[in-house]
Amino acid sequence: MSCEENGEQVILATASYDHTIKLWQAHSGICQRTLQHPESQVNAMDITPDRQLLAAAGYQHIRMYDINSSAANPVINYEGVSKNVTAVGFQEDGKWMFTGGEDCTAKIWDLKSRNLHVSRIFQVNTPVNCACLHPNQAELFVGDQSGVIHIWDVKTEHNEQLIPEPEASIQSIAIDPEGTYMAAVNIKGKVYVWRLSGGTDDKPIILTPTRSIQAHNNYALKVKFSPDSTMMITTSADQTAKIWKTADFQQMTELRDTNQRWVWDVAFSADSQHVITGSSDNVARLWSVETGEVKREYTGHQKTVSAIAFRDVIYACS
Repeated sequence: MSCEENGEQVILATASYDHTIKLWQAHSGICQRTLQHPESQVNAMDITPDRQLLAAAGYQHIRMYDINSSAANPVINYEGVSKNVTAVGFQEDGKWMFTGGEDCTAKIWDLKSRNLHVSRIFQVNTPVNCACLHPNQAELFVGDQSGVIHIWDVKTEHNEQLIPEPEASIQSIAIDPEGTYMAAVNIKGKVYVWRLSGGTDDKPIILTPTRSIQAHNNYALKVKFSPDSTMMITTSADQTAKIWKTADFQQMTELRDTNQRWVWDVAFSADSQHVITGSSDNVARLWSVETGEVKREYTGHQKTVSAIAFRDVIYACS
């Protein structure tokens, strides 16, 4: 078997309360560029599927930066939103973007041109903390501060609700790449897991409750699945991240460092062997999934690392 890079660059971006976004050489820990994000912290980031643009969601702003340019300022700056934008992500072909925000909405944005405009709005009753797109690219799962998970079909506008624990704010939602599991974490440190079925044109999504785990003893902040769907990671204000096996949802590894504080965001590597975390101690860390050891630290931010965007190298093998 021979493997070679398919020409895709590794993109690691960290955002901080210091109003900057840093682009890193992931393997060396060297900061290559610092982008300015004035007037606001960054709440969430994502990279367009074509790896050209980095979207940063902040207070009353959605800004997009050209990853391959040397310019420090955004190429798109959308200011027509109220309050904090808390979630951002992309449809797999880059045709549209979704956001969630404290204005109690989730929005679909048409990306056919660089003049961002909203094509659909989903209104809820309380501020939106998070949003996650099903792999079928049709259902958007939206978590709000009242503890409700909304399942919004962006094609038909049909929506349903799940309430795992009333009044316990949903902080993060994730669906594994195979579309087998959905997980949500709440402000009480719990992670709820559902098994998914259906989700095709002729079969609606069916969610079967599978697990309820007291994952952390403080706020849970993020949940993500590994690209190979074998692991789930949760992060918390208890200064840890924990990796769980999806085979039985037993804890596999705890990621803990003496200097680490609240763990705000996390991302897996493409091979599911490493994770990157961002913490209130101003540092992002690269960890080995297998050993739980810190392999690299990314230092340079002056305040909390609040968001991470990571697109790894994909290897073509024959």
